[in-house]
Amino acid sequence: MKNKKTPIEDNFKFAIEENQLQANSMKLVRVEGTPVLLIKQGGQIFAIDNRFPHMGCGFSGGTLDGFTVICPCHDWRFSLQTGEYENEKAFKLVFYRFKISDGKIFVEINS
Repeated sequence: MKNKKTPIEDNFKFAIEENQLQANSMKLVRVEGTPVLLIKQGGQIFAIDNRFPHMGCGFSGGTLDGFTVICPCHDWRFSLQTGEYENEKAFKLVFYRFKISDGKIFVEINS
């Protein structure tokens, strides 16, 4: 009998080979057409929506400062650990769940 995937497992889609995401870097990928910014910082991986929550600018052109991602359009600083904008907690990053399997990163995209 063939193993069936649960609906949750089916929502995890291949994003990138893990070795393509270098330490202390960001990489924009498209997962099922959704722009996802993968970040590897301090030995941790983060998967966030590439769209800036205030004006829709893409984070992928921004910079990293430790565990802070900085928007290239407005210089707004968001914590990767809490998701919060440092000056206004109401603005938050959108995180995606992900998993790593056999050296590949899969991101959960809900249809």
